[in-house]
Amino acid sequence: MKKKGATQILNIKGVNCPMPVMWARTQLDSLEPGQTLEILATDPSAISNFQSFARTTGHELVEHSEDGGVIHLLIRKTA
Repeated sequence: MKKKGATQILNIKGVNCPMPVMWARTQLDSLEPGQTLEILATDPSAISNFQSFARTTGHELVEHSEDGGVIHLLIRKTA
């Protein structure tokens, strides 16, 4: 289910890094600054990978959580 306020959803369940980060970068490129991308992942390293991604790109990792083996991440695009 789409998080309140998420502009787009990227379902990458079952896919291991580095592909999720590459696909997220492509999705974020299509968004306007301030819009958000919700990512659904199952790779156990997704949280740390997207924390690093946010630090290096300047995008904001707004929140992350895990529910039933699915990791939910919300990233806000910056300028």
